[in-house]
Amino acid sequence: MRALIQRVSSAKVTNSEKLLSSIGVGLLVFLGISEEDDEDDAKYLADKIPTLRIFPDTQNKFNYSAIDINAEMLVVSQFTLYANTRRGRRPDFIDAAKPEIAQVLYEHFITLLQASGLHISSGEFQTDMLVSLVNTGPVTIMIDSEDMKSSRR
Repeated sequence: MRALIQRVSSAKVTNSEKLLSSIGVGLLVFLGISEEDDEDDAKYLADKIPTLRIFPDTQNKFNYSAIDINAEMLVVSQFTLYANTRRGRRPDFIDAAKPEIAQVLYEHFITLLQASGLHISSGEFQTDMLVSLVNTGPVTIMIDSEDMKSSRR
């Protein structure tokens, strides 16, 4: 499971008809789910992201987490984080989980994040959306649950 995290002063997702979700200061989390992922991967990311110290203190050092500053989070499903571009010019997505599996893990991840006590919003799964954000810093960080598995070795 991959999470591309962007520290934002604001973010929102819309579809062609309406505003789906919006947040103020916090984290925009693009979540990609692979065929190999399970609930342990979701738990790893849901535990790590709210406590990741990527918000600045008065000396502009990364000393505060989303929990420390009571940040908001917006989670958007993004299967393209598993794009395979090794061959040719058109990416394939064979490593991305099938929608029926990915949706269950996506919703489970959001439920786990809600346990942090932070305000959690989300996009609509498998919907073509417009994502608008103001990235502060800019700060963009990728976390892969494979890191959890490789650290056990």
